[in-house]
Amino acid sequence: MAFELPKSPQDLFNLTWTHVEPIAKELVERPVTQANIESWLMDWSDLSRTVSEAYQRRYVASTVDTTDPIAQERYAAYLDDIHPNWQAAEQKLKEKLLASGLQSKAMSTSGMQTPLRNMRAEAALFREANLPLLSEELKLSTEYDQIIAAQTVTWEGQEVTLMQLLPVFLEADRTKRQRAWELAAGRRLQDRSALNDLWARFMDVRRKIPANADLPDFTAYKWVQMLRFDYTPQDCASFHQAIEEVVVPAATRLYEKRRQKLGVKSLRPWDLDIDLYGQEPLQPYKDIQELIDKTGVIFHKVDPQLGEYFATMRQEGLLDLENRKGKAPGGYCESYDLARRPFIFMNGVGIHDDVLTLLHEGGHAFHVFEMAHLPNHRQIQITNEIAEVASMSMELLASPYITTDQGGFYSQKDAARARLSHLEQILLFWPYMAVVDALQHWAYKNHAAASHPANCETQWVELWQRFMPGVDWSGLEDSLMTRWQRQLHIYQVPFYYVEYGLAQLGAVQVWRNALKDQAQAVSDYRKALALGGTVSIPQLFAAAGAKFAFDTATLREAVDLIENTMLKLEEGLTG
Repeated sequence: MAFELPKSPQDLFNLTWTHVEPIAKELVERPVTQANIESWLMDWSDLSRTVSEAYQRRYVASTVDTTDPIAQERYAAYLDDIHPNWQAAEQKLKEKLLASGLQSKAMSTSGMQTPLRNMRAEAALFREANLPLLSEELKLSTEYDQIIAAQTVTWEGQEVTLMQLLPVFLEADRTKRQRAWELAAGRRLQDRSALNDLWARFMDVRRKIPANADLPDFTAYKWVQMLRFDYTPQDCASFHQAIEEVVVPAATRLYEKRRQKLGVKSLRPWDLDIDLYGQEPLQPYKDIQELIDKTGVIFHKVDPQLGEYFATMRQEGLLDLENRKGKAPGGYCESYDLARRPFIFMNGVGIHDDVLTLLHEGGHAFHVFEMAHLPNHRQIQITNEIAEVASMSMELLASPYITTDQGGFYSQKDAARARLSHLEQILLFWPYMAVVDALQHWAYKNHAAASHPANCETQWVELWQRFMPGVDWSGLEDSLMTRWQRQLHIYQVPFYYVEYGLAQLGAVQVWRNALKDQAQAVSDYRKALALGGTVSIPQLFAAAGAKFAFDTATLREAVDLIENTMLKLEEGLTG
């Protein structure tokens, strides 16, 4: 290829469509033959990696500091300038390949069959009229981040983020927990109107997108866009039903056990994180450096190569872990596709959930490293189902090494408490996942009604009552009704949530295998990650030693394993 692609982060920040356009045009105009198709595909791949990383770097910068005007301007410039034009250019390249009659030649290249299947679906979905709408959707996501990132309160004389209040919910003083919870809830309610307005604008954009693509609704559009070839919306409904049948009773038992141990008349939202054994809150680390150091040791214990990957991230400045004012909410692992490196972003505040978050995002990061050998950019296009197996499995694969005698964070008893908390979170998550996923299926099946946030509030409460019994929200109705506004996926990445539930079921199966043979389970895990997006979701799960499933039986096996393990851990604490 007779051009030089930018490589440095600064070049990528300064990249404009005027730099990309002549290269893309040459690829579109270059004759494709049996002799040159592989080199043409690789040149396209190299350009795709460059454009992708230009987006990824700017997105990261916009979240690391949501108040940085230069970062926001650069991100907006990408969305306005590069994003729509590159989408249009890629569509021409896809059409060129699909019309060339050389698909069989391209597919003969190892690991390209599934990427080409995906490409055909994307080409069929593309509509030029949707390009500005897709850019608008991303801009609205930035508005959501800015609203949430600005939420602070005054607590004990200091301005703190809502994330920085989380340690208070671990304290024994119930009155103090309630005061902190109500303070945070009141601050969130101040943004109710702004988030309702933002939701209506999202829904307007999402009404137009499927219509332009000649599809009946946004659900149908997203199913193709998210490359969901291996399951259907009805499978999601079946999964919800299995959760209601198997997990909700187990979750209800956990809530009742918590109520009894705490000796309270009813369990309130501020009672859900307090230790049940009267112990002080887990304090895994004093500062972010200690979090990094000990997590690095744990990753080395899980697998030496994984430990080396994490060491590389430390050396290359690919971690931003501490919560601060102006930082976007949540945690993520971004992939810098040109550099073939991951970047981990999170909001650490000194609690055990931070440890789990870093282990989780570390799993995503290892996925990036394990896929680095795949030559074509299309081969690292992974769907969220397997991506979350990578992260959730790592939480469980790392669990034997969190004790201080292994170089980790906790004494044996505190490690048991930490593991109990984690397993409890897994059980309690599945019903919550069902609420989030079911709300979205309802919303886009009833688009006009769901465009009015009041209807979403009503539906949210109905789903909450179906899947989340056991906690008393009396007197807190406004906070419960607006609880969906806190789930960023509903706003920013619609339909991205059932993957967490499916992947959690896969991860528990990986953990089941590790209980029998840790080394083999880790080996299978890495092999699955190294396949990238070259095979189907069921094949990727199988490579990891798991079954891709929605059924009651598989879920019951997982729940039984979790409950039995929790009983053993509890015996160790009380014995």
